[in-house]
Amino acid sequence: MISPAEIKDRAVGSIMGAFIGDALTVGPHWYYDLKELRRDYGDWIDGYTDPKPGRYHDGLKAGQLSQAGFILTLMLRSLVEAKGYSEKDFCQRMDQELFPLLDGTPSSGPGGYTSQSIRDAWRKRVQQDLPWGQIGGHADTTEAIERTLAIAVRYAFQPSELSAAITENCSGQLIPDSILRFSSAATGEMPSLNA
Repeated sequence: MISPAEIKDRAVGSIMGAFIGDALTVGPHWYYDLKELRRDYGDWIDGYTDPKPGRYHDGLKAGQLSQAGFILTLMLRSLVEAKGYSEKDFCQRMDQELFPLLDGTPSSGPGGYTSQSIRDAWRKRVQQDLPWGQIGGHADTTEAIERTLAIAVRYAFQPSELSAAITENCSGQLIPDSILRFSSAATGEMPSLNA
């Protein structure tokens, strides 16, 4: 049996690991050519690095967070201050603390790069004035991880609350409901997200 101290240590470690991993990748982020990556950073990256001029996150310094880290921070503050997941509180933080820093282009905002899904959310909220429940868009990245990791840690021993909070956070907000639904290949049934 794992002790409460070990569980707390693992929870803290997962959050700290997310921040450390995010900051470690700011420099070498999104290299698709290993030769180019090695040319710019050497054979092994063992510390925080500045992004190269003209690359993603240009202008950040070694150890700073990308926008994923910024959003993770928003979620953590929301979870702590609201004493659990509150869709209203988190969305208000996105509206007040992230969206005013964006302009709809990839190279704007905290972290020096804004993913397509966040740009789409910004456009729907700011330019089209749509409610949060109608802004879901398709993402070709792992952008929801910066939100769901903190929720998973908060509700680690409450699986029903964990499932409900993650579904509420993703459903219709930044990921459309159609992506969250799946069908059983055997039965063809559509399971309920609220079951």
